[in-house]
Amino acid sequence: MTGFTFTCTGVRADPYAAGPTLVFRLRITAGAATRVHALALRCQLRIEPARRGAYSDAEAEALHDLFGDRSRWGTTLQPVQFAQVSIMVPGFTGETETDVPVPCTYDMDIGAGRYLAALDDGEVPLLMLFSGTAFTGAGGFRVEPVPWDCEAAYRMPVAVWREMIEQHFPGSGWLRLPRATLEELLAYRSRHALASWEATVRSLLDAAAAAGPPPPEPRAPDAARAAWAGAVLPRATERTAP
Repeated sequence: MTGFTFTCTGVRADPYAAGPTLVFRLRITAGAATRVHALALRCQLRIEPARRGAYSDAEAEALHDLFGDRSRWGTTLQPVQFAQVSIMVPGFTGETETDVPVPCTYDMDIGAGRYLAALDDGEVPLLMLFSGTAFTGAGGFRVEPVPWDCEAAYRMPVAVWREMIEQHFPGSGWLRLPRATLEELLAYRSRHALASWEATVRSLLDAAAAAGPPPPEPRAPDAARAAWAGAVLPRATERTAP
């Protein structure tokens, strides 16, 4: 079986993509004289928050809904699924480099998007896990799997992700709401002759602020509070099947 080695050498935001897209530069090595006719490659990317190291107080607060209090991060700071893509790598001998386009989301309901949006600066520790099918051989070809232990670690600058988001959502973000809620918001906007969605949301926030804080909710039983405190979002900790 061919001993493939994968190395991520860089990443950039694609300014010409229809949606937010990161392009990772991947170096693939198969041995000095190994002929690879083609490579059908699958790449699973996941974020490994525990490998980032330091988090500022503001970042920790923004990540509270994902990982809970800092005191619990020893058990809750688990890997988060980022993306899974497939590419076809053209034939090469020995070594080649190729681009891996990765479509991204700005959806705050998705763990990876929420994590990336919470970071102010620094790097995002990623792990790229590879699988797929290789067509190799000097004379004719043979078909063999890409070993499942092939992986590459990469620390992506947070600035690259922010640049990508700014290209597609300059100075703004978006929220996903149920259709019924959107219809109610549209009706409220029409009744008050508000010029934009920003003005609509601002009007509701101002009205809520003028009404004062809501009354405190009844305290849940100790067992219920303990169960809620232990709940965190599900996240990927293993490879997904091909």
